[in-house]
Amino acid sequence: MRLMRLHPSRLALWVLAVAIIVADRLSKAWIVANLSEYATTAVLPWLSPIALFTRLPNTGVAFGMFPQLGGVFKILSAAVIVAIIIFHRSVDPHDWLTHIALGFMVGGATGNLIDRLTYGHVVDFIDFNFWPFRNFAIFNIADASIVIGVFLLLIVVWIQERQAARVERSQNPNS
Repeated sequence: MRLMRLHPSRLALWVLAVAIIVADRLSKAWIVANLSEYATTAVLPWLSPIALFTRLPNTGVAFGMFPQLGGVFKILSAAVIVAIIIFHRSVDPHDWLTHIALGFMVGGATGNLIDRLTYGHVVDFIDFNFWPFRNFAIFNIADASIVIGVFLLLIVVWIQERQAARVERSQNPNS
């Protein structure tokens, strides 16, 4: 049996995903061990004007929306992870930015899925302490990774659309 060799961009996806999962799990383990639910602390006092840690259980999705659908989000998270894994195989290996974006999304989605399976909710704790975020959004490393991945994917789509439009104009100069 011949081992499949991964292109470096595909390997980067997996290395990034694993790094995010590890960072997410370690941060949440520390929060669960050291902070009771709904408690706030300034873990790094010099950072407290910007961010605090507030442990918040979240059975919903972003900003705690749809908390009653926690079970659905377990299934949805798993489906998204599988879809990304399948999709990444069709992405050009030279498309580094897409692979990096997918790595962020797989790592973040997996981190939050592990929470849902372990605790029955996602452990959120990063609490920005300045406007417009104050008392608005508490999140975690996995959430931030998903947002970064989606943002990078939007950049990829924007770049690809601009390139396609440029090719179209060069092939149809009269339009």
